[in-house]
Amino acid sequence: MGAAVASVRQELRGRSIPLHWTNLFGVITIAGVAVLFVTGVVLMVVYVPSSEAVVYRGPYVPLGGVTVSRAFDSVMRVSFEVPGGLLLRQLHHWAALMVPASVLIQLLVMYFTGGFRRPRRGSWLMLFLLLIVVLAGGWSGYALPDDMLSGSGLRIVEGITLGIPVIGTWLSTALFGGEFPGRIIENLYLVHILVVPVGMLVLIAGRARSAYKNKPPQFAAGGREENNIVGIPLLPHAAVRAGGLFAVVVGLLVLMSTLVTVNPIWNYGPADPGNASAGSQPDWYTGFLDGALRLVPPGWEFEFLDRTWTLAVLVPLTVVGAFLVVVALYPFLEGWILHDSVDHHILDRPRNTTIRTSIGVAGVIFYGILWTAGSADIIALLFHVSFETVILTLQVALLVEPLAAFFVTQRVCIALQRKDRDLVLHGYETGRIVRMPGGEYIEVHQPLDEYERWRLAAHKPAQAVEARPDEDGRLRRAERLRGWLAVRLLGDRISSAGTRKDSGMSTTASLPPLEEA
Repeated sequence: MGAAVASVRQELRGRSIPLHWTNLFGVITIAGVAVLFVTGVVLMVVYVPSSEAVVYRGPYVPLGGVTVSRAFDSVMRVSFEVPGGLLLRQLHHWAALMVPASVLIQLLVMYFTGGFRRPRRGSWLMLFLLLIVVLAGGWSGYALPDDMLSGSGLRIVEGITLGIPVIGTWLSTALFGGEFPGRIIENLYLVHILVVPVGMLVLIAGRARSAYKNKPPQFAAGGREENNIVGIPLLPHAAVRAGGLFAVVVGLLVLMSTLVTVNPIWNYGPADPGNASAGSQPDWYTGFLDGALRLVPPGWEFEFLDRTWTLAVLVPLTVVGAFLVVVALYPFLEGWILHDSVDHHILDRPRNTTIRTSIGVAGVIFYGILWTAGSADIIALLFHVSFETVILTLQVALLVEPLAAFFVTQRVCIALQRKDRDLVLHGYETGRIVRMPGGEYIEVHQPLDEYERWRLAAHKPAQAVEARPDEDGRLRRAERLRGWLAVRLLGDRISSAGTRKDSGMSTTASLPPLEEA
């Protein structure tokens, strides 16, 4: 046993980890998940997942004698009677708000740098599923206090569920356990303490195994190639850095939970099926779903097969569902388009993958508009404009701004590629003007050092694979589509090979190697 542990320790000491600020968000995610698990286990001891009605007789006088659910009563007891209970509640809530943000940033980094390519397509899919599980955990936990704010959110969920044709009534009955509110607290509690934690542990373990099996990706720089890693040893250097960041994140969460109040349910009061909270807002990570519902024009429904088909529900569900499916499957789609079957360990600079970057920016703008629409009523109130004006503006923006962002990003990436090419060819401008013997005036340029030239010009653009006929010599429609997409995906890349040739340099042979850590 001791020999096996020593062997693993030695193997980890021999592994290198490249240093880059984007690697920090994985540690932030793990720190947030750890806080969620620890605080969640403690809160489970006091929380009562029951919709049974009781009379509140706790120390919070304004609610004295009010009929509440046992779930609401137990959360009030945690907040006002259990020593440190309010701190634990707020620590759990702040961590639940932070984790989706860190996972989203990880997804964005993987996308814009091409970190999702082979052999990490499975890691991308697990990270996406982790985001979905985290969102499900946040939504289910949001409803458990059974206050007026979460009750209003559950009423919206019921309306959406009932609006689904054919299966809506059955689905609502299964979710709520009968007529609203039914046994929704008991049902969501099982999801929150069983399904979500197991899903998170499985996906995090899967990503850890993938990271252990495949070498970590790294950005292009002097001495970094597909078959080596330039960085610091995993043990003890990288592990100590990660431990320090872990402690800092936990400390900041504790500080925020101490100083900033979040989800004060005593101000909202207990949930009431006959009332709704004015100006209610969901937690930030589900705002885009609420916004998608708000942007559908009124009156979108029709009668078919003796049923009412409500497009105000079906269209947002379809659009958001399709958007999420495309995000999850994009690595496989790009791999199919480019016939990319090789492993990649050097990350792309976003400017060198013009179309991919433009698609990503357009997707971010699309998500941002939906997210903004979730607070359209608050925007109208703060800026003293009509709610209809805000919705109309966001509807137009949803159709126009993603396309505009795509084309603007495309031009910016091409301009940045040309700037890099000019730097490699001519170097930096120094501002010094020199007169040549023949009377000509030229500006003196400072050549780039060897490692900087490597970083700017060492990328290898992929080549578009033309449509190929099958074994029978037929060119199928799917293959024609793939060839057309491959040309478009790679159509706006300035060749670095021409740059290297014109500059008379080799990006691999002329640079001194770095010592591998």
